[in-house]
Amino acid sequence: MRSISLAAGFVFLSVMAAAAQVPASPSHLKVLTSGGFAAPLAEILPEFEKASGISVEVARGASQGPGPDTIGAQLRRNVPADMVIMSREGLNDLIAEGLIVPQSDRDLASTPLGMAVRAGAPKPDISTLDAFRQTLLGAKSVTFPASTSGIYLTKTVFPRLGIASEMMAKSSNAGVAAVARGEAEIAIQPQSEVLHAAGTDFAGVLPAQVQFVSVFSAAVPARSGNAAAARQLIEFLASGKAAGAMGHNGMSPTGAR
Repeated sequence: MRSISLAAGFVFLSVMAAAAQVPASPSHLKVLTSGGFAAPLAEILPEFEKASGISVEVARGASQGPGPDTIGAQLRRNVPADMVIMSREGLNDLIAEGLIVPQSDRDLASTPLGMAVRAGAPKPDISTLDAFRQTLLGAKSVTFPASTSGIYLTKTVFPRLGIASEMMAKSSNAGVAAVARGEAEIAIQPQSEVLHAAGTDFAGVLPAQVQFVSVFSAAVPARSGNAAAARQLIEFLASGKAAGAMGHNGMSPTGAR
C-alpha cells in the first residue's frame, strides 16, 4: 500500500510540474491608453477580441503632465498594465526611465489639433492665424488637456501669439465634456478626441503655423504580465486592420517604427 501511495504521489507531482511548465493562456490583457487613441481603440477592439480570443480591459491616463493618474504615474506605482498607448513624447519619457521593454514601441497613428464648440453654437473662424488668435481672445473660456498638446499650447502657441496672460485667466483642463455641458466655450484637443465628441460640433483644425500633429504609440511596460498578448495587439493595430477605425476618428495610420 505504501509503494502504491508513493507511486501515486510521484505521478501527481510529475503532472503538477509539467503543468507549471505550460505558459498561462493569454486570455486577458490590460491596456492603459491616453484619450487621443481611446476612440479608435474602442471601435476596433471587438474585432481583435473575436479574432484572438483575448479579452481586453482598457483604463485611461494622460500621456504627460503632473497629475497622479498619468500613465507614467500609474506605472511608477505599479498599477497593472500589459500595454500602453500614448503620445510619442510621453512614451519617450518612460523609455528613458526604463519603464518600457526595449524595442517594444511602435508608432500607430497621428492626428492634428482641432477645436470643438457646444452642439448648435456658432463655429468660430480659425482658418487663418489671425482669426484663430481673435477667436481665442474673444472666447470666454477655453479648455485643453494638461498633457502633451496642452503643454505645447501653453509653452509655445500662446506665448508666440502674445496672449499667454489672457489665456491663463480663462483656461482649464476640464476636457471636451465641459464644452458639451456649457461649462467651457471651446475645446482644443487632438482631433481624434473632439471629432465625434458627444454634445459638441467640430469647428476644424488649427492653422498650419501653430499646428501640432500628435503621434500615438504603443509599447509593452517592463512589468507587463502578458507581453506576448500585448505584442499581438500592437501588431494588430499596426497591421492596417485598424486603419478604418483610425480614419473614422480623424487619425492617419503610421505603421512606422
